[in-house]
Amino acid sequence: PNPDAGRKVAFFLAGVAIYWIATDWPLGTLGAGYLASAHMVQFLLYTLGAAPLILLGTPEWMARRLLGRLRAYRVVSALAKPLVAGVVFNAILLLTHAPMTVDTFRSSQWGSFALDVAWLLGGLLLWTPIISPLPELQARSYFAKMIYLFLAAQVVPMIPGGFLTFSDFPLYSTYELAPRTFGITNRADQALAGAFMKIGGLPVIWGTMLALM
Repeated sequence: PNPDAGRKVAFFLAGVAIYWIATDWPLGTLGAGYLASAHMVQFLLYTLGAAPLILLGTPEWMARRLLGRLRAYRVVSALAKPLVAGVVFNAILLLTHAPMTVDTFRSSQWGSFALDVAWLLGGLLLWTPIISPLPELQARSYFAKMIYLFLAAQVVPMIPGGFLTFSDFPLYSTYELAPRTFGITNRADQALAGAFMKIGGLPVIWGTMLALM
């Protein structure tokens, strides 16, 4: 048996399991219409949990075949450049956490599904310059990878995260008007969501830096 193949299968299954946990009850239900903090946990699980594990679990031949059949290799190659990937990922982050977007999309099952898909695709793009199954799509040096990951996944998200944490008023009508869950107030829930956005990814980011050394 090929131990590398076994590890890839384990990574892929772990990624799918995290995706399922983020999507299904109870977290999926809480994030869809009850708690902004659950919404943020979903985002972190998709982008920093499921996405990198799925990439780690995808064999090179499968990635090439998939991109070939979709005729998407050139598009993915262009998007996978670190500067482009970082900008697109953070554009997805900001857009999908804007009050108008959240209140519009969280009002329907299909809208919530669209957010889930956007987060997973954004996460796959974020991690492609770091751990792409296709070696030519990875950043060339360890330091380039780490600077990119730190800026794209940690520094920029701290800005909207800080706004959520310190805002004096509820930003999302969806969660403001929802029945209170676990006794958490609107303000505390929103502040917790902001804290998750600011520091929730630290273990993954620093763990990745150490693992790739």
